[in-house]
Amino acid sequence: MLRKVKYSKIAIVIFLTILIWVYADLAQDEELPVSNATITVAKSHPSLWVSFNGEPSASIGGIVLKGPASKISDIRQRVRDGSLYFEFFLDAGQEGMVEPGEYTLDLLDFLRKSDMIRGFGLTAESCKPTKLTVNVIQLVEKSLTVQCFDEGGNSQEAERIDPREAKMFVPEDWGRDKLIAQVTLTPGEIEQARLAPIAKTPHIVLGTSQIREAASAVEIKMPPEERLTEYTIERATLFVAPSPNLQGQYSCKVTNLPQVLRPIYIRATDVARRAYQLQRRPQMTLYIYDDDTDKGQEEQSRAVVYNFPEEFVRRNEIELKNPQQPAEAKFVLVPLSSAGGP
Repeated sequence: MLRKVKYSKIAIVIFLTILIWVYADLAQDEELPVSNATITVAKSHPSLWVSFNGEPSASIGGIVLKGPASKISDIRQRVRDGSLYFEFFLDAGQEGMVEPGEYTLDLLDFLRKSDMIRGFGLTAESCKPTKLTVNVIQLVEKSLTVQCFDEGGNSQEAERIDPREAKMFVPEDWGRDKLIAQVTLTPGEIEQARLAPIAKTPHIVLGTSQIREAASAVEIKMPPEERLTEYTIERATLFVAPSPNLQGQYSCKVTNLPQVLRPIYIRATDVARRAYQLQRRPQMTLYIYDDDTDKGQEEQSRAVVYNFPEEFVRRNEIELKNPQQPAEAKFVLVPLSSAGGP
């Protein structure tokens, strides 16, 4: 009996000690400022476009969280080392935003109900801004023409797209010029689609960056790669581009101009060749740099830059016949007698 009494007393003492520690920890609440949180629109009904003034997410500049010191310390460390990031998701349906219109979201109340914050055993004390405007726009279903683009946003002509149209929900005020569902292809996918059809899901972009995908994929077949033909550009042009710091102080004399202006031998598609010949820019540019003056009037040499149209370069539709042997210009920098200080 005495032994039982002693064990009971020990158990009571231990229990009370733990309670004291717990209450002591709870009594030492600390605050944690969070400055880089975001709130993002969760997936909503396809016929509704929910946004923060057209954007899919909004920054929350300042949140102050409060909780036990031990938990605050742990979360602060996780935020510092990048293993924890505060991102909240707005479910418009749960917030009662199911009809088209403009709503005001009480951000502090939203954060206090957050499962993320409550899961950490913390409370939200304050935030900036305190309110956010939420826009809900009704979308209508329309048939969109499917078009292919590369990763740089350049249109790519497909041999076959099946089906050619995709039904999607879009803003009612979209005109015919905007009724396009995009398929973005990587360089590898373009090459793969030249050999056999590939499946890709078309999408549209609402606002600046909210992507909506179609309900089903389409099959894309790209045309065989066009073979490059050898061409000769007979009357080449050269532009000398000095550094702005050298303008008015030096003139550049190209000492082997006839050799530089020899015909240019290229490999290109016919469209790329014509674009290169008819562009307003010269076919070649010789760049002169500030430190070229370090050699005084000594003759120097530098490979010229060929001003091939960038869109055709990206598609590998134009190149020098021998890329390893660009024309090399020899030049001398001559100080101008009227040149002043830099």
